[in-house]
Amino acid sequence: MNVDDLVRDSFHEQAADLAPPPVDFADRVLAVRRRRRTRTIASAVVATAAAVAVAVAMPVLGTGKDDVRPANVLNENDIIAHPGQTPPRDLIAAGGVALAAYYTQTNVKLSATHHADVRTYWLLDARTRTYEKTKWSFVAVAPGLRTAAVLERTLPAKRIGLLNLLTGKVERWIPVDHTVGAVAFSPDGRKLVATTYKKNPDLHVTPKDNQGSSWPNFQEPGRTGFYVVDVASGKAASWSEVSPGDGSGLNDRQDFGFSHDGKLVYTGFTTTPGQYFYDFRGRQVQAPANEKHLPWYVDARLSPDGRHAAGDFAGGAENTASAILDPVTGRRITTVRGQQLLAWVDNKRLIAWDITPGSNEFHNRLVVVALGSDKEVPLSGFRGGKDGAAGRWTPVFARR
Repeated sequence: MNVDDLVRDSFHEQAADLAPPPVDFADRVLAVRRRRRTRTIASAVVATAAAVAVAVAMPVLGTGKDDVRPANVLNENDIIAHPGQTPPRDLIAAGGVALAAYYTQTNVKLSATHHADVRTYWLLDARTRTYEKTKWSFVAVAPGLRTAAVLERTLPAKRIGLLNLLTGKVERWIPVDHTVGAVAFSPDGRKLVATTYKKNPDLHVTPKDNQGSSWPNFQEPGRTGFYVVDVASGKAASWSEVSPGDGSGLNDRQDFGFSHDGKLVYTGFTTTPGQYFYDFRGRQVQAPANEKHLPWYVDARLSPDGRHAAGDFAGGAENTASAILDPVTGRRITTVRGQQLLAWVDNKRLIAWDITPGSNEFHNRLVVVALGSDKEVPLSGFRGGKDGAAGRWTPVFARR
């Protein structure tokens, strides 16, 4: 029995004992505005002492018409929501996607001239269905929620850990000759791309004062290249060097990820063309036709069937809309609720950050939104903070 089975069976057992209940976009949007460089359906939700679950109905997706049938007629997977929790304590999921982890970030002063953005991760414990604080500096979770790739506290790291999410133990350490600052799984979970850095990618120069001094115009880029790692064997392919050029199009942290089909890796670029693609030997190649126009800083990217692309913040009357693009042409097809599109639940639904219309743009929460609908289903409580700092947490999603 895998983690998905354990989680689903546990919720079904609890639900059977209960009576049915009653019927980083602010962060990234602001960063992109300032610099342009940096970036469902619900059925039954289990009631607990910490949170109350609600049953909701959403429109039939793609028709724009309301459907009041029970949600499980539309989708066999439940939405597991905790709209009273922020950050979440208990499992959050929608369809085949789960919130596998989340992190908070603290600005730590290291000297008069430097500071570091230090992450603290909370990782899903499959046995308790709660999020537990970890000691890792970077975490990526594989599809299936069985394995996580972790890096130790000091970055860049000299080895990559493969953590068993059932036992909570690192089953294998993968040593590397070129130090690593980030890891990401391929869509099938069989490979990892490890981004290599020669210095901590979260180390930054501190402005001299608060009287309008600007950040230095140039810092030596620290990214050096990438490894592609076979997860089953733990063997890292030969290292691929990727030159940062003059560094003018790179952020201090600019990690690699996999293409939609898992056959290439890509990296964002803050100037035209916006992203570059490479084969596993480090050779630059042409962008796949359906990924050429994707904004690298929008996490959701392509729908599972590859027919829709998650676009940038689109504003709207209440500043709560994002674009949905034709991935081949880059043309806007429509808009959908949400400030920042984070992950596709299926081909018509996404998880997003969103605000209550008219509220503070930093006061946002996780929601499920749908193409052809102006409705949404809350997944979490609202993040706090008037200036984008206090109460912020960043989700990490994985397929269940």
